[in-house]
Amino acid sequence: MQAVILAAGMGKRLKDLTRDNTKCMVKVNGMTMIERALRILDKKKLSRIVIVVGYEGKKLIEYIATLYIVTPIIYIENPIYDKTNNIYSLALASEYLCMEDTLLLESDLIFEESLIDALLEDQRETLALVDKFESWMDGTCMELDEEDCIVNFIPGKCLKFEEKENYYKTVNIYKFSQHFSKNTYVPFLNAYEKAMGENEYYESVIKLIALLETKEIRAKRLSGQIWYEIDNIQDLNIAESLFAETEEEHFDKIVSSFGGYWRYTHMLDFFYLVNPYYPPKKMVEELKSNFEILMTQYPSGMNVNSLLVANNFGVKQQHIVVGNGAAELIKSLMERIEGKIGFIYPTFEEYPNRYNNEKVIFQPSREDFQYGVDDLMEFYADKEVSAIVLINPDNPSGNYIGKEDLLRLIIWCKESGIKLILDESFVDFAETKEYESVEDLSLIKEEILNMYEDLYVIKSISKSYGVPGFRLGILASSNETVIARIKRDVAIWNINSFGEFFMQVMEKYSKDYVKSLERIKHSRKILVEGLSRISYINVFPSQANFVMCELDGKSSREICCKLLEKDILIKDLSHKIHNGKQYIRIAVRNEKDNQILLEELMNI
Repeated sequence: MQAVILAAGMGKRLKDLTRDNTKCMVKVNGMTMIERALRILDKKKLSRIVIVVGYEGKKLIEYIATLYIVTPIIYIENPIYDKTNNIYSLALASEYLCMEDTLLLESDLIFEESLIDALLEDQRETLALVDKFESWMDGTCMELDEEDCIVNFIPGKCLKFEEKENYYKTVNIYKFSQHFSKNTYVPFLNAYEKAMGENEYYESVIKLIALLETKEIRAKRLSGQIWYEIDNIQDLNIAESLFAETEEEHFDKIVSSFGGYWRYTHMLDFFYLVNPYYPPKKMVEELKSNFEILMTQYPSGMNVNSLLVANNFGVKQQHIVVGNGAAELIKSLMERIEGKIGFIYPTFEEYPNRYNNEKVIFQPSREDFQYGVDDLMEFYADKEVSAIVLINPDNPSGNYIGKEDLLRLIIWCKESGIKLILDESFVDFAETKEYESVEDLSLIKEEILNMYEDLYVIKSISKSYGVPGFRLGILASSNETVIARIKRDVAIWNINSFGEFFMQVMEKYSKDYVKSLERIKHSRKILVEGLSRISYINVFPSQANFVMCELDGKSSREICCKLLEKDILIKDLSHKIHNGKQYIRIAVRNEKDNQILLEELMNI
């Protein structure tokens, strides 16, 4: 068995990283792709490794010489790499293909050693390594039958994304038997190159052969092994998180991206906090049916969007502003406040991070971080703060203060001349009394806003309505001067058309929203019961769509990293709470996902 590596390409999409180096010399976590591949192949007792070089070929050869690879390496030069595609490079190595069984791979791949083992251990002679199609994959896909025969090839431009569940993507790693190369592949390769030219792809030849009735080439389906094809800087960023040297480094790299976890296709995200039961299917279908027009036309400006959100929440247009997520409004509001501000720790750090002046910190004395309005009024009575920031239910503790107590706090703040910034992003998830509706929990009402003009209520629509990708948040206050200034501060088109359309139709799906809240409360109850049965976990009371837990005898980092090995991401809180104890925060997902998490926690 030998290996053939195609490494002649220029890798233009990696720009500066390949200005003076061939693509396979780009480093992923400090190691070049070619070194990683060669070290894996060097363990497999191959007769030789044939590398087709082109762009910066001399530099690549000199670099490989420093790696001390034991397996003999043979180089073939493609002198017209800038005028040809990989069919020409492979044709240059066709003589070697006919000599013995071959592993064929491209040099811009990063992969686990287990991928190569999967090919070598399979008794079938000629295989194309394939994986289930995912959103990050580019290029030609294929459809397979039950016997792993390739029944159809679909070029990238012809993909029907509504049928993606049927698609597989070639990893661009193959195993060719000597017989297959000599009697089938190389003759087809030469004929195809002669007929179609040198600016074609060797995969086209595989397509022709696979669709013959000889069934010489079969697909080898991956079963969770990790690989990535690096074509641009974003690919490199994702690959560095996937192939981190340690689980701790893996965790840190993923968390530092602050989202975008849809790029990690098997990830269960218990880190970010959204409603798993909303929007409903019909609403999604309505959004999809308007996708093209929303994508190709400008959204409305601030005046129209303020009118939309004012109608949805039943307040005056001049008393509410919609933001590109609550974060945009938090930044604008915090920049308008002077003096000392009171914060409750631990907290959602977007608020203190946006304030550079003196902070007065209230830390609950109870071990479960619960507190009430009387605690706040007593603590801040003599602190001379100009404002207090209260998140209710609080993040990350889940502490909840009822509406009657909040009204007492508003009156106290008014009498004390203290601005009150109240974030109710999670209030819809709180348990209601028999006579209460979801709307009764909110302070975004004209009669409440008019109680005190320096009451500012912020709500993240993204979190409660399960649409974080739309980036929607609101800020309400009867202080029309501040609201007007914030409207001038943000961009006139701070909301995209998808967010605007969502606000336009959300009212007619209000019953579905209420149902989603009931479902998540039920899921939270079951999750808390399950967590309480795990010996090393102490669950704190929560009225939000997440729970905070203290760990007994285990480190939060250990738990986070062990879960990430299973593609489960949770939040490590210990570095935010400096009391020597260990804490994690877990979002409430649907009951199926929650059960997967519970089982993995029990296994630790």
